[in-house]
Amino acid sequence: MNNNRRRNFRSRPQKNNFRRRNGSGSSNGANNFNNGNMNFNRNGSMSNPHNVEKTMQKFQQLAKDAQSNGDPVLVENYLQHADHYSRRLAELNERNKENLNKEKNENLTDTTNKDFTKTIAK
Repeated sequence: MNNNRRRNFRSRPQKNNFRRRNGSGSSNGANNFNNGNMNFNRNGSMSNPHNVEKTMQKFQQLAKDAQSNGDPVLVENYLQHADHYSRRLAELNERNKENLNKEKNENLTDTTNKDFTKTIAK
């Protein structure tokens, strides 16, 4: 055993993700909570309909559990969250339907143009 050997620790670089105590982190004094990303809600986490549906079902189950525990305030809270995600799911489904219709129309236009050019080439 080498108890007499001194162990050298490497110094770590100072990390920037820690809060500053005196607020000297921002030069202009503004709150840079999201580093200028004004559209941070659209990070893709809730753009998958499967994820939204699972989240909606989770809140519905939580509401049922709260109902069995006899907490009407918590039931209403969970139902409002489930309602929000059901509206989000309907919005995503509508957007997907519009995209499919748009692609279908573009494909029909492309095939019509190809047939037209074939007819002209003959």
